[in-house]
Amino acid sequence: MLDAIGVTGDEERVYRLLVGMFDAGPRQVAEQLGLSAAEVSAILRSLHAKGLVSLVAGDEPRYAPSPPDVAFGPLLMRGQESLEWARTAVSRMAEEYRGGARRRDATQLVEVITGSAAIRQQLTNIQVGARHELLWFCRAGHIAMASGENADEYDALARGVRYRVVYERAMLEEPGMIENVAHGIRHGEEARSSTVVPVRLAIADGTIALCPLVQNLDGSGEPTAALIRESSLLAALIALFESYWERAWPLRADGTPQDAAGGAGPDRDELHLLSLLVAGVTDKAIATRLAVSQRTVQRRIHDLMSRMNVQTRMQLAWEVSRQGWLDEPAAAG
Repeated sequence: MLDAIGVTGDEERVYRLLVGMFDAGPRQVAEQLGLSAAEVSAILRSLHAKGLVSLVAGDEPRYAPSPPDVAFGPLLMRGQESLEWARTAVSRMAEEYRGGARRRDATQLVEVITGSAAIRQQLTNIQVGARHELLWFCRAGHIAMASGENADEYDALARGVRYRVVYERAMLEEPGMIENVAHGIRHGEEARSSTVVPVRLAIADGTIALCPLVQNLDGSGEPTAALIRESSLLAALIALFESYWERAWPLRADGTPQDAAGGAGPDRDELHLLSLLVAGVTDKAIATRLAVSQRTVQRRIHDLMSRMNVQTRMQLAWEVSRQGWLDEPAAAG
């Protein structure tokens, strides 16, 4: 049982016997264990060298066991250090192996994941393993995990992982979705909206991506997703995300701090309304989110247009962009 820390089976038997007897000579131990005196003497010398037993003063050599918690502490520490070193070495070798395998075999770059449960687990894995940044394309509907079910996001945000998410406009029309997005923004998510996004996609730390593949339109069969590791393909997906991110409209949540230029710009609730408006969300969906009537939403928009001295909603959106009211706050230096 103690061979993992360098104690042989016979050494363990002798030590255990001494623990029960407290001290004994080689002949006594040999008689108890059925070993020769020469074998026991060699074992006792080995235990003494390891600090597990000590010599007792007397006419005949006798040995007493050292306290187990004291005696085995250094061995356990060395064993733990060796185990950690071995674990690190194995991890490095595994990464070298995977790197070599990817260079030799392109099929190692992409792993196909089948089934909603497996895809959901991979989404959890890449978020739990993320250390720096998550990039997301979120389309209307879902395959394995609804946006409101992604509790891993809040854990990652809490430990300092940056989330940048581009939502498809149609997704913001889904019941409860605007509130889900606002909740994420309040926790630190950076959200933008685009008329469409090309694919569903999650990228962690620029090293791994999960991209759902073809889903049967008739609902039969299991959905599949590609797990994509570092490669030109992954670099292309990152570039695709960045291009959409640059063109997408920032989203704001009510209660999210945002300083307006000169203090004359919209307040927080108005910024929330404007972010939904310029993202293309319908008046009806905005009214549902704000728990007001469509007429109230239209009146508020008209008031903003009057204050900005513009005649159309398009002109209002242009003025919002020119003033930079929906720009992300500058990161603290």
